[in-house]
Amino acid sequence: MIEKDNTIALGSDHAGPELKAKIIEHLNNQGYKTLDLGCPVGTERVDYPDIASKVVATILEGQAHFGILICGTGIGMSLAANRVPGIRAANCNWELTARLARAHNNANILTIGARILGETLALSIVDSFFATSFEGGRHAERLALF
Repeated sequence: MIEKDNTIALGSDHAGPELKAKIIEHLNNQGYKTLDLGCPVGTERVDYPDIASKVVATILEGQAHFGILICGTGIGMSLAANRVPGIRAANCNWELTARLARAHNNANILTIGARILGETLALSIVDSFFATSFEGGRHAERLALF
C-alpha cells in the first residue's frame, strides 16, 4: 500500500482535465497530497509529451513519489513517460492491471484514458493502484534488467 504522505503528481492533455479533477478530489478526500501539473479545463490543445515530461521531472526530482497521466487512451502518455530511465508508467484499463503494475512492475506512474474509461472505473483503478505494494523478489530481479 502506498503511504498517504507520498505526493502524487497528476497531468492531462486536453482530453482529460475533467477526469483529472475528479481523481484529484478523490485522492485528496482520502488524505493523499496531490500536485496538478496541467492542463486546465477548457484548454484547446495540449501536447501530451509536454505534460508527461512535467510529471516525470517532478518524480525524478523527488517532489512527488508517484504520478497519474491522462490522455484520450492513456497510450500516448505511457509512451512519452516510459522514454525516461527510472520511470515505469503502466496504462491500465481495469483494476487487475493496476494491481499487477504495482505488485510486479513497481510502476510509479499510472496512465489512463479519459475517452476509454468512465469515472467510476477510473477511480476504482486509481484505488487499486495505490492500495497495492511492490512484491519485490523475482520481480525486483527482473526490474534490475531494465
